[in-house]
Formats: sequence, C-alpha cells, structure tokens
Amino acid sequence: MSPVTVTATVETPAVYDDEAGGNADADDPAVWVDPENSGRSIVIGTLKEAGLDVYGLDGRRLQHIAAPTAPHEDAKPGRFNNVDIVYGFDLDGEPTDLALVSDRGRDRVRAFAIDPAAVAAGKPPLKDVTAPDVAAVFAADEAEVDDQRTSYGLSAFKDDDDAYVVVSQREETRLRLLQLEDRDGLVGYKTEDTLDLPDTFALPDGTDWTPCADPGENPQVEGMAVDQEEHVLYAAQETVGLWRIELDDEEFADPELIDRVREYGTPWTYDPAEEECVLDTENDPGFGGEHLSADAEGVTVYHAEDGAGYVLASSQGDNTFAVYERDGDNDYVGSFRVGDGTVDGVQHSDGSTVLNVPLGRNFPKGLLVTHDGEATPTDGDREGTGFKFVRWDAVAGAFPEPLTVDTDSFDPRDTD
Repeated sequence: MSPVTVTATVETPAVYDDEAGGNADADDPAVWVDPENSGRSIVIGTLKEAGLDVYGLDGRRLQHIAAPTAPHEDAKPGRFNNVDIVYGFDLDGEPTDLALVSDRGRDRVRAFAIDPAAVAAGKPPLKDVTAPDVAAVFAADEAEVDDQRTSYGLSAFKDDDDAYVVVSQREETRLRLLQLEDRDGLVGYKTEDTLDLPDTFALPDGTDWTPCADPGENPQVEGMAVDQEEHVLYAAQETVGLWRIELDDEEFADPELIDRVREYGTPWTYDPAEEECVLDTENDPGFGGEHLSADAEGVTVYHAEDGAGYVLASSQGDNTFAVYERDGDNDYVGSFRVGDGTVDGVQHSDGSTVLNVPLGRNFPKGLLVTHDGEATPTDGDREGTGFKFVRWDAVAGAFPEPLTVDTDSFDPRDTD
C-alpha cells in the first residue's frame, strides 16, 4: 500500500542554523498538557546549539531558553537534542511537571520545571531546575565530553512515584537508564542500567554486516519513545531499524528488532573525499525491510484502550512515517507523509510526538507534532527548520481502514 498523505494545520516560525539565526536547528518536540485547560497546552522544541523554544498550540513562540555556554574557552557549549515530559515529579515536596532535555554538548540531562500558573498568565513557563552537580551521562571526564560521544536521544517515563529517562549515546550503540532524584529542590539522576545494542549483524547468507558509518563511528540511536503503560522502549537505530526493549524492574530486557531499514545488509564503502558512505545498491542482497528508509528517526507512541494504539517511526530517507500496532507483535499497519497544504509539508523529519487527548478547539481529537527539516518558503539561501502540528483524526482518517481515535482511555498525567 502506498503511503497516504495528510496535511498540517499549524507551523512554528522557521529557525535558521546560521550566525544571524543563533545557530538554531530544530530537532525534537514534546507536548505538555495543561491540567486546567487543554487548549492552553504548550509545545517544547529543541534547537540544538540554540537551546529550546516554547510554543502555543497556534505555533506562536512563547519563550526561548538558550543552551548553556561553554565552561571554558576550549570546552563545548550546550546543545539540546531531544526533549520529553514527566508529570508530577516530587520536587522539594511539590508535584512538579518537568521537561527533560538531552544536552549533547555537555553530556548532561537538563530539567526544566513547567509552571501552569505562568502558562495561564501568558508568562514564560519553563525554569531550569537542574542540580549543578549532575555528572556526565556517558563521558568519564571533561576531555571525553569534548569528544562529543555524549547524550543524544532521550525518552522519559514514570513508574509509580519514580521517574526515569532513557538516554542514547552519540556515535555509539549504548543506551543508559537513569532514575531522577530530588537534590534539595533541584533535579539530579543516577544510573540504573546500561544496554549496548549490536553494531554487527549476522545475515541469512552466513555473512556478517556492519552498518554504514563514518570511520570510528558505530550505528547510533536517536529517536526513542516509551510505552507509558506497558513500560516498553521503542528505539530507532538509524541505519539498522526499530527495536522493542521491555523495561523490566527498571532494567533493560533483551532487545528485539521488529523492523529493519531497507538498506539493512547492503554492502558499502567509504568515500574519504566526500566524507560519506556509498551504498552498493546493485549488490543489495535483499535482507532489508520494506517500510523504513534510513535514517530511522523520531519514534512516538499513540496510546489507546486495552493495549491498542500505534508506534510511529520517522522514515527519514523517504519523508514518510511508518505505523505499527502497539500490541502483539507490532505488526505494520501502513505509512503516511505530511504533504503541502495550508502550510508546507514535512521533509527529513527527526523528532515527533503524538497525544490522544483533546487539545482545545483546533486539536479536539489529539495532536501529532513533527520536526520539519526543510521549512519553506526559504529566506534566500538560508535553510530553515521548524515544527508542524497535525490533527490526529486527520492522520487516522486518511487510511483506507481508519486508525483508532481514542481520546478517553489514556491520560498522560496518570499512566499507572
């Protein structure tokens, strides 16, 4: 079945990855649901070296937060990669909603408290509450931080009163599970478990295959999402495919590869002049999947009743999104793309997030937010990026057999 096409109804202002634009490069969104007025909910988007932007559901920018500056002249500055939400974390005795961000530049997880009263008053709602003594997530010392094999993808979840984040490592296959801690009214964390995904794969013809990568790099994970009810992690290893990993008693279970990218198993060489991998597609042995084109990127989970719902993964190589059943064996359902409409479509999407709950008049049946790697119209030669907002019922209704729309059975504030 060919991908169906949907259109976005709202877009955020384009940002530009140049000096005039503050080196802003949009990447990953998260949605915070206002407990009193869902139409007042906000979208938080990472801008890498430029930090974070906060938007209303109309796409208007409400707040900008700069990434941390470099601690000294030779060090790397902060660079915000992925963001996710945890509701009701017990911080200094008060239930506090948090936006959690992977800081690739400094190899930390940053925490920002979300103030509902500020949202209601139209004031900047996010405040940095990261404990100053948080350690690097992966690096053994500051020299390793500057090597930038640091915090990359991020997904958060709660288990009863405890809150956790899963963080992936840039240019490595490693995932780390962290538990959040209250440190005198600020947010810290400690390591609970570590998992190394494979970097070499046995093919059906008896040969071994290593995915395409620059010299010295391993096939990394960025896009991740946790099924908030089942505590299952879905992780997109960019040049490999989509993994399912159960989080059992705050430990990683054995990973299961539920789908492969089309390029899986294809021979390749490295072109040092162009500094890129060259796939030998004429000798593709045909061991790849049919639904994802590398890179496999943003992952998000649509929760519905009794384990129903969907796992969505960005197929960046062909500008589509693959949809899988949330329950059972995660069977493939179909694919869609976000095409041009009232606003322009989506290309090369990195991060995405979906919510089933009503979010005001404009998104009464839920919302999908996606990164757009080519925001248009362009500003001369400047390449813009941003985020697009799509009604979930528009996505669901575009399929020949419509997808589930369930606004009642899952509450992101109450996942137990």
